[in-house]
Amino acid sequence: MRAAIVFLLMLAPPAFAQSALPPSEYANRQLADPRQEKNAKALMETLRCLVCQGQSIADSDADMAGDMRALVRQRIEAGEEPESIRKWLVARYGNWVSYDPPVEPVTWPLWAAPILLLGAGIYLARGRFKRRKSK
Repeated sequence: MRAAIVFLLMLAPPAFAQSALPPSEYANRQLADPRQEKNAKALMETLRCLVCQGQSIADSDADMAGDMRALVRQRIEAGEEPESIRKWLVARYGNWVSYDPPVEPVTWPLWAAPILLLGAGIYLARGRFKRRKSK
């Protein structure tokens, strides 16, 4: 019986993980100016949700993504340029928040790995085909 109670208590924290706070004003509401909303949407699609990690903040249902959408819309409504908002978010959360990280010495292996792996695959395939022809 104690094991069942402990097990049920272990399941309780995820149920209380959702925020009880209401979403931000612009989390799910578009801006009145269609041009500003277009700029906000374009920016939101290039920013990664820090919770979901595989979705943009435009597509994510996470509370933090909603807060980030609201922040982007508020700043654009205030007249800030999308690129300055992006720079501010990168400064705050790091390059990981952007789907287009800059090429820096730290990220060179990430940019070079696909090319190196493709080259290695071609080299191995070429050697395999040569052996097959000689048989």
